[in-house]
Amino acid sequence: MKYLVTGGAGYVGSVVAQHLLEAGHEVTVLDNLSTGFRAGVPAGAAFVEGDIRDAAKWLDPSYDGVLHFAASSQVGESVVKPEKYWDNNVAGSMALLGAMREAGVRKLVFSSTAATYGEPEQVPIVESAPTKPTNPYGASKLAVDHMITSEANAHGLAAVSLRYFNVAGAYGAHGERHDPESHLIPLVLQVAQGRREAISVYGDDYPTPDGTCVRDYIHVADLAEAHLLALAGATPGEHLICNLGNGEGFSVRQVIETVRQVTGHPIPEVVAPRRGGDPAVLVASADTAREKLGWNPTRADLAGIVADAWEFAQSITKEH
Repeated sequence: MKYLVTGGAGYVGSVVAQHLLEAGHEVTVLDNLSTGFRAGVPAGAAFVEGDIRDAAKWLDPSYDGVLHFAASSQVGESVVKPEKYWDNNVAGSMALLGAMREAGVRKLVFSSTAATYGEPEQVPIVESAPTKPTNPYGASKLAVDHMITSEANAHGLAAVSLRYFNVAGAYGAHGERHDPESHLIPLVLQVAQGRREAISVYGDDYPTPDGTCVRDYIHVADLAEAHLLALAGATPGEHLICNLGNGEGFSVRQVIETVRQVTGHPIPEVVAPRRGGDPAVLVASADTAREKLGWNPTRADLAGIVADAWEFAQSITKEH
C-alpha cells in the first residue's frame, strides 16, 4: 500500500512512518519543517517539503490513504495566537480533505488529542465524554474531528481519529526533539543531562496520592501500532473515534523519581504555582481501541518508556 504521512518529520509522525515502512508499505512524508526535522524522516520514505494546504499538488489516486499529523500543538501558544491554530489546524485540514476528495483517496487516520475533552467530569475518560476543550488547540482538533465526521457521512470517507494522551519514549532513531520543549519526560531528562538546573513541579496540592498531577503515558511505538491497526479497521462512510492510553496514570513525582532511577542522576525539583486549566487526573479508557481495532499496548512500564527516551536524548546530544 502507498500512504501519505503529513507531519511525518515530527515526533509521532516519524515513528508511524517508520512502522509503515517496516510493514512493507510505500511512504511519502509531507512536512513544512516548521517544527519537524529533516533528520526525522525515516530512510526509505520519499520526502516532500511543503504545506498541507498544497496537498493537491502531490496527492493522486495512487495513494491508498493519508495519516494526518501536521498541526500546531502548543497549548500555551494557542491561547495567545489562536489565529495560527485555526488557520493551520482547521483550514489546513480542510484543504487536505478537499485534496483527498479530488484525488479519490478515501482513507484517513487523524492524529487527534485528549485536549478535545477539556477538564473531564470523570476518569478514565471514554469517547462519549463531553467535549469541552479549554484552549484553542483542543478546540481546533475537535473542529477537525467534526469536519471528518461530515466528510465520512457525505462522501464515504473511511476515517479513524485517535485521541492521544501523553505520548513518550522513543523508537530507534526517532524520538522527541521539540523546540521549545514542553513535555515532562524530556524536560526531566534535560535536568539529568545538565541542560536544565531543576524541574518545575506545577502544584503539589492536587487531590492525588502525592499531590501532583497524574497523567496517562503511552509509548510512541504502541501509539504507532494503533495507527496501522486503524488503517486496517477504517470503514467507508464511518468515522471511528478512539482514545489511546494505558488506562492508568503516573504522577509528576513518580515520573521524576523514575528518571532518577533510570539515569542515576539527582533531579532537583522546584515547586511552582499550579497552572490554570491543569486537571488533577487525566487517564484514558482505551476499551474502544481494544474492541474495534484489536489494539493492545505492550510497553506500559514507565521505566521502559523513560529508558527509551533517555537513550534517544543522549544520542541527539552527541550529534551536537
